[in-house]
Amino acid sequence: MTRLPFLDDAAHPELKPVADRIRAQRGGKLLALYRVLLHSPKVADAWLQFFTVIRQQCGLDDRHRELAIMLIAKLNGAPYEFEQHIPFALRAGLTQEQLGQIEGWKNSTLFGARDKAVLAYTESMTRQVKVPDDVFAAVRAEFDGKTLVELTATIGGYNMVSRFLEAMQIHGE
Repeated sequence: MTRLPFLDDAAHPELKPVADRIRAQRGGKLLALYRVLLHSPKVADAWLQFFTVIRQQCGLDDRHRELAIMLIAKLNGAPYEFEQHIPFALRAGLTQEQLGQIEGWKNSTLFGARDKAVLAYTESMTRQVKVPDDVFAAVRAEFDGKTLVELTATIGGYNMVSRFLEAMQIHGE
């Protein structure tokens, strides 16, 4: 059970403008995450804008965005985040087998050098916050400055998502 009740615009008509924007940008859905965020409509709106840019308007390829998100969800123990992103990860070209080995990526033969650079960077940012120079050099060799900023913002943003989900105990619809 979530720590705050789910809100929606049916019971709270003053939320309709924000709820409509969320549905328009999230495939017609008002997911549990947003139904808790709606306790602060301004935060919900800013959250929507930020993650719309991250997911739909950046040059970072879908595969590496979803690879980072899936590892973050596992490292942070955020099952809702992981489950919500399985369809996106599969559409981005990741396989069920890769998703099953995401936590053991270092010893897996299912990930190439570019994937492993992203996974090492993601793990460093998630676990230690400070990224060792060798980890940064490996990911920097794979991405230009613009895309590296987008990857870094994605990792930081989705760490925020999992922390919010777990603090509010959002584990399902």
